[in-house]
Amino acid sequence: MTLLRSTLLATALVLPLAGTSAFAATPGDVLVVAQNIDDIVAIDPAQAYEFTSGELVTNLYDRLVQYDAEDPTVLAPGVATEWMADAEAKTITFTLRDDAKFTSGNPVTGDDVVFSLARVIKLNLTPAFILAQLGWTPENVDEMVTADGNTVTIKYEGDFSPAFVLNVLASRPASIVDKAVVMEHETDGDMGNAWLNANAAGSGPFKLDAYTPSQMVRMSANPDYFKGAPAMSSVIIRHVAEAATQQLLLEQGDIDLARNLTPDQIASLNSDAIKVETFPQAAVHFLSFNQKTESLTDPALWEAARYLVNYGGMTDSFLNGQMEIHQAFWPKGFPGSYDETPFTYDPEKAKQILSDAGVETPITVTLDVINAAPFTDMAQSLQASFADAGINFDILPGTGAQVITKYRERTHQAMLLYWGPDFMDPHSNAKAFAYNSDNSDDNYQATTTWRNAWAVPDEMNTETMAALSEADPEKRLDMYRDLQMKVQESSPIVIMFQAAYQVAMGENVTGYVNGATSDFVYYRLVEKN
Repeated sequence: MTLLRSTLLATALVLPLAGTSAFAATPGDVLVVAQNIDDIVAIDPAQAYEFTSGELVTNLYDRLVQYDAEDPTVLAPGVATEWMADAEAKTITFTLRDDAKFTSGNPVTGDDVVFSLARVIKLNLTPAFILAQLGWTPENVDEMVTADGNTVTIKYEGDFSPAFVLNVLASRPASIVDKAVVMEHETDGDMGNAWLNANAAGSGPFKLDAYTPSQMVRMSANPDYFKGAPAMSSVIIRHVAEAATQQLLLEQGDIDLARNLTPDQIASLNSDAIKVETFPQAAVHFLSFNQKTESLTDPALWEAARYLVNYGGMTDSFLNGQMEIHQAFWPKGFPGSYDETPFTYDPEKAKQILSDAGVETPITVTLDVINAAPFTDMAQSLQASFADAGINFDILPGTGAQVITKYRERTHQAMLLYWGPDFMDPHSNAKAFAYNSDNSDDNYQATTTWRNAWAVPDEMNTETMAALSEADPEKRLDMYRDLQMKVQESSPIVIMFQAAYQVAMGENVTGYVNGATSDFVYYRLVEKN
């Protein structure tokens, strides 16, 4: 068995806060969380593709191999105890553990693994492309994923290193579902999809008791979890969109964790009973222009836009503590990242670029944005700074689900959004930001390039796929750095920031883990002292 380690530092920095205000207590064995969860479109692992959905899937399901709460930078055993890779034969053989059970009480079997992985491919919903990279299709997946007792054999096609394949199998859609329970709830051949978008059938540390969209999630501890039952008997996630309300609930003792406080609110907390932990994040935040809008297709406009973002103005004020300037698609701290930040706010230079290219202004553009902090503040900053060069944004706020759905339909003009890796390999973001070989409307792709209708140059498409198959590890990382430089230099996607995530919580809460992506949010080790 081989353990693969990332170099990302995921250790939290704890900021104690002084003060003497009273702090009430939630029940000692119940963790109550306030969070904006209106981005959720689906919670079925075969369909879930939103940030909050990823958090739920991680706590409700297991995978063959997974990044876990003890150290989210280490690829560790999941329902498999060991594995053996044969790069020449393009196979990985897994041995399943004997003590893994679904929350129904059913044992986790090889048949469940085969069913779960094939189900993703056959349903072919949004995250299916992650597994389909392995050469799996609805027609061949039953031959590519097979089981014999507690042994599961994974075959793949393509010039991939085993490390890449293992990272794919540690991703969200590779979660293992309880075949018997899921198929009891199949409707019209949907393989249980409708039911799993309101329920769960996993073997994870928690089981889903109730889920009401944009209102509440309630999970209870799985007493039979193979790593031991969580200390918290229940985790309740309350949908609270307003950051001010989250702060009030935390200060009153009605919740244990506030997940969406602004930097100003973090700074204003004044209680010995509250602490703040800061976690480095993999999400990059960007402004993008849909190439279906004629006025947004000139590369000069893309270049000018990079000098119209008031990067420092935002990170020094309302984004302080929440984001740092980062202008490449692979996050800083990950192997292969490109950390140069050549662009600064320079409206005069931007105006000169537009003038030299003959771009006529003013240009009026609609800008879609999630109606929550800090996104609305970011949109207002962009509106003010871009106006200096005659680019006028009409801000269109919406719920997370509304904005993301519009993005997937390619019906926006400009979009303010964020993106996190689907799995811990630079190809995850390279495929999203530097590849689009078929820009046709009927060729849906879960990438920023396709969603912005950007027909990526053939040279860049070729380099992206060449980097995927490069056997030399250092040369491979250099290729990804080169791709980042090219996207940074000229594309309709303006990458601005990398997130840092601050969570305010009761001082008695320990063990909360918030790794670099939404798939690495864990409640299993939480205790309240």
